[in-house]
Amino acid sequence: MASIEPRRIDSKNNYFVSLVKVKIGFLRRCLAVILAIAFTVALSGCNPSNMVSQENRVPQIVSSSLSDPGTFNPITYTDATVARIIGLTFEGLISQNPITGEILPALAKSWDISEDGLQIVFTLREGLKWSDGQPLTAEDVVFTYNELIFNEQIPSGARDVLRIGKNKELPKVRQLDDLQVEFTIPEPFAPFLLNTGFAILPAHILRPTLQEKDQQGRLKFLSTWGLDTPLENIVVNGPYKLKEYVPSQRLIFEKNPDYWQKDEAGNQLPYTDRIVWAIVESQPTATIQFRSGSLDSLAITPQYFSLLKREEKQGNFTIYNGGLAYGTRFFFFNLNRGSRNGKPLVDPIKSRWFNNVKFRQAVAYAVDRQRMVVNIYRGLGQPQHSQISFQSPFYNQNVKTYDYNPEKAKKLLLEAGFKYNDAGDLLDDRGNRVSFILNTNAGNVLREAMGTQIKQDLKNIGIEVNFRPIAWNTLINRLDSIEFESALLGFGGGNEPNSAFNLWNVDGNVHMFNQKATAGTDPVAGRVIADWEQEINDLYIQGAQELDFEKRKAIYDRTQEIIAEQLPFIYLINAYSLGAVRNNIQTIEYSALGGPFWNIERLQDTSFSSLTKE
Repeated sequence: MASIEPRRIDSKNNYFVSLVKVKIGFLRRCLAVILAIAFTVALSGCNPSNMVSQENRVPQIVSSSLSDPGTFNPITYTDATVARIIGLTFEGLISQNPITGEILPALAKSWDISEDGLQIVFTLREGLKWSDGQPLTAEDVVFTYNELIFNEQIPSGARDVLRIGKNKELPKVRQLDDLQVEFTIPEPFAPFLLNTGFAILPAHILRPTLQEKDQQGRLKFLSTWGLDTPLENIVVNGPYKLKEYVPSQRLIFEKNPDYWQKDEAGNQLPYTDRIVWAIVESQPTATIQFRSGSLDSLAITPQYFSLLKREEKQGNFTIYNGGLAYGTRFFFFNLNRGSRNGKPLVDPIKSRWFNNVKFRQAVAYAVDRQRMVVNIYRGLGQPQHSQISFQSPFYNQNVKTYDYNPEKAKKLLLEAGFKYNDAGDLLDDRGNRVSFILNTNAGNVLREAMGTQIKQDLKNIGIEVNFRPIAWNTLINRLDSIEFESALLGFGGGNEPNSAFNLWNVDGNVHMFNQKATAGTDPVAGRVIADWEQEINDLYIQGAQELDFEKRKAIYDRTQEIIAEQLPFIYLINAYSLGAVRNNIQTIEYSALGGPFWNIERLQDTSFSSLTKE
């Protein structure tokens, strides 16, 4: 097996300079970031190259998606497929090079930060247009923030990470003229600029949807740009626009002729005319299609690394290694003790187990992560114990770990009042057999393998796990309903801890281990916020207020200590970021944070010129 060394970003000085001067942002094509969940590229059994007739062949990049999008709405989405779509179709005020950390102008050509750090004035580029030809102005920026992201009637993860201080105030955003927008905050906020990279949306298209409500009294906006929307009605500002969507088959994007960016020679970007995604819920199929030559890229899963490495030269592709990937893989229990319409969200018997920290710690000790690394990840990773990515300068290398120790797990269970029967089954203090349902998204081979091992490992300490992979959209709906027992998932990540505040904010929209009622659902009564849960929330607020790097790191170190002790999430494996891309796609600058396509507007399909000469 090839030796792969992790690459770690640990230059706190470079990070601190960028943090203080520009306060590194959320940014459109660092696709590993956002809310919450990691996707592996997959492809259907049909050949994507044949999705477009040869007489219509143009320069294109063929990729794929593990699932259909849940919506085309950039505000209300919760899945990573839509995050990838946004990366192609929308831009914010700024962007970032994920390799160097350099902040780059995007829709804004420049910005000025006040001396006290409480105000940023952005100046937009002249002549910006929407894909329908209408001008993009400061009005669209103010509309996006004030009327969409800040709108409490609209569920949005962006709003959570924009909240500032203990009062969780939102920035004040106002238009100065057609090209200038002012952002003002009430107190120091380290990731200030981070919160200006969200996709800007068209006021002339979407404002009317805020003035109408459906029969249930919900804003029309919530059902706007759904999967049944004619794609020509989805107006964008990014390098590509949606051309075709066939559910469970494909998505096709075409270049946006009104995109603002040109290269150094004045040539219109993007270079590549079309992006094609095939949709299939099978990772092995993606590998088969990539090996056959019908797929231009593949996020490599560990079981195929050795095989693909041997075929690298013959297959005319390059395998890139970005070091340990950003993000987390974990499973968790539903800790919500509330009820809806008089019915508990979680069986009270099981809720007592889940809310017992010794039970969660015992489960953590019972999972053999090293066996996962060797058997499932083929050695291409390491055990994970923190919510902060290994490559982040805020990672705590001294965080508590849960090395495999089933005897210690059993001891903790006995201390917590559990007991064993003659068959070795674990019972609670009332004689109930300890058993729970664990869900994950079907078709994700790694998660299915991890879930199977978790079931086996916990059986060794007398716990029965009913492992049930289900369709992705079904899983998301179940999590949104808060009526589930446990789930195995993953979140994306980045260098800046505050980008995950929507997860650790006790009222955040992805605070999923103890979720409040989501918009459009019946209220939850009796929800309890634990002291440690509130402390994590408060520490994240303090961390965002502190501008000194060392002091910030100490705060986030403490959050990692509490989370490792209380285990709202039981972390599993941090894999290497490995991707393969055909050599005809030029020029790839791969990184763990941005993947292969973060600069997709500058990538070229060099095979097209030779194809057209035949």
